Amino acid sequence: MRTDELEERWRELTTDLARSIRDWRVAHPRTTLREIETALDERWAVVRARLLEDSAGTSPLGDVQAAQAAGVPVPCPSCGQMVKDQGQHTRQLTTQGAQTLSLERSYVVCPGCGAGLFPPG
Repeated sequence: MRTDELEERWRELTTDLARSIRDWRVAHPRTTLREIETALDERWAVVRARLLEDSAGTSPLGDVQAAQAAGVPVPCPSCGQMVKDQGQHTRQLTTQGAQTLSLERSYVVCPGCGAGLFPPG
């Protein structure tokens, strides 16, 4: 996703978050500060997960084959030998806010030490 598309998506997410909290607050006029905080945290966790997913998806190491073709070395973090791309894989992760996100990234194997990993970034 291009930077301008990400910015627009993130603007929409945060605008929707603000509207959701406003609407919730109107529907719950006699709540405690703790209840407001909980409602905000629940909604923010969803937005946070989308921001995290999008941010991780922009990493050049998400596609090791393209990075290597562009001359970007991708060494094994254990032994330093250049890794071998094993294709794109989808990985499901759970955020601190208990939201699930999906990352499609290269999976690599090190021919030197045999380590298999999803590159960071």
